Amino acid sequence: MEYQGLKDKVPPQNLEAERAVLGAMLLDWSSVNNVVSLLQSDRFFSYQNQLVFEAMISLFSQNIHGDALALVNELDKRGKLQEAGGAAYIAALSDTVPTSANIDYYAQIVHDMATRRDLIKMSEEIKATSFDKSRESRHILEEAEKKIFSLSERDESVKVHEARAMIDETIKLIEDRYKRRDTYTGIPCGIGQLDTMTSGFQNEELIILGARPSIGKTAMALSMMQHIAVGKKIPCGFFSLEMSYQMIGQRLLSQEARVGGGKLRSGLLSMSDFQKLQDAAGRIFNAPLYVVDQPNMQLLDLRALARRLVVERGVKIIFIDYIGLIGTENPNAKVYEAQSEVSKSLKALARELKIPIVALCQVARDAEGNEPNLAQLRGSGSIEQDADVVMFLHRERLKSEEPAQEAKLIVAKQRNGATGEVKLTYLPAYTKFENAANEEGE
Repeated sequence: MEYQGLKDKVPPQNLEAERAVLGAMLLDWSSVNNVVSLLQSDRFFSYQNQLVFEAMISLFSQNIHGDALALVNELDKRGKLQEAGGAAYIAALSDTVPTSANIDYYAQIVHDMATRRDLIKMSEEIKATSFDKSRESRHILEEAEKKIFSLSERDESVKVHEARAMIDETIKLIEDRYKRRDTYTGIPCGIGQLDTMTSGFQNEELIILGARPSIGKTAMALSMMQHIAVGKKIPCGFFSLEMSYQMIGQRLLSQEARVGGGKLRSGLLSMSDFQKLQDAAGRIFNAPLYVVDQPNMQLLDLRALARRLVVERGVKIIFIDYIGLIGTENPNAKVYEAQSEVSKSLKALARELKIPIVALCQVARDAEGNEPNLAQLRGSGSIEQDADVVMFLHRERLKSEEPAQEAKLIVAKQRNGATGEVKLTYLPAYTKFENAANEEGE
């Protein structure tokens, strides 16, 4: 592709569309409502059009009906009348378009041209930064992805849904569920009581699983993932910021084959153990499971990879182990500020991708030996606010090699459902959680 002489080209712009937007606003002042959610003054290429638009928005915010005379007075009061083209330019704007009916179309053209200018400016900045050898390419790439993502977020327009459309879609959803007769409307995790309480993990929800270190957060997540990906063949993503993918594979094999993890580590296996492992390996091999084991992962990278997994692999649920290890752009930020940024971003990501995201989280030290509560979520109260479901795993620390141990999952918050306790059985040999012996599974 030929780039020579690109710097001499006029940036993308459409002055006719800009004047049409301003003229339509003057013709029908109520049409300002159609524009304010899509355009800001910097979306206009012409500086004088920027000044006119700013004056119009100022009148609108003051509840003053905007006509040519009011607009001239506002610009004169700001000392910007001549820079905006004078009274003659303002008077001519109304003659630009015969009607305001197409203002949305004109505004979209203006917005599109501005987005193209942003992309050109961004690419030039990235190009200039790439020549700076004092900066690591890794940091340059992160910065570029962040800029592009911020631009795509800005490009999203706000949607307003009428009550009739909202109720119509809701009724259709309920009818579909009635016809399917499914017990669960979301993704079942395999813990019977929990699935009954939540109807499965729901799309667009952020689910937090908290516990003290070494209580079994990862084991609980892997037990759920085993049921979802291996048992139900539902595509599942797992972001491990603490354990390698080999260790995750070893744990999954131990859980699926019912062969003790100690035997796998020592290699002291019997022929029957090998047969169990071979059968389990075949089931896991065909499972739609995708593991990312990246320590010190940045939030921006996680978001980008999550999108790729959903688009390219069809992933329906994502687990993150764990939230406290996700890095942010500001390494000097305080813990609560970083955790707040991460939790808000993960909730936004769940809504964007329309899947449930299950994030593991540590709880404060004062929860040691006691049942955790919402106030003990480590790092930030923002996690409690942003999460749709908050669960705490609790059990006594093992003092001997017990074959099984009682445990509980405390559902402390559920935005759209009940809270309560779920009884579990912990099998330390396989680092696996199951339904309690006296409780029915799915």
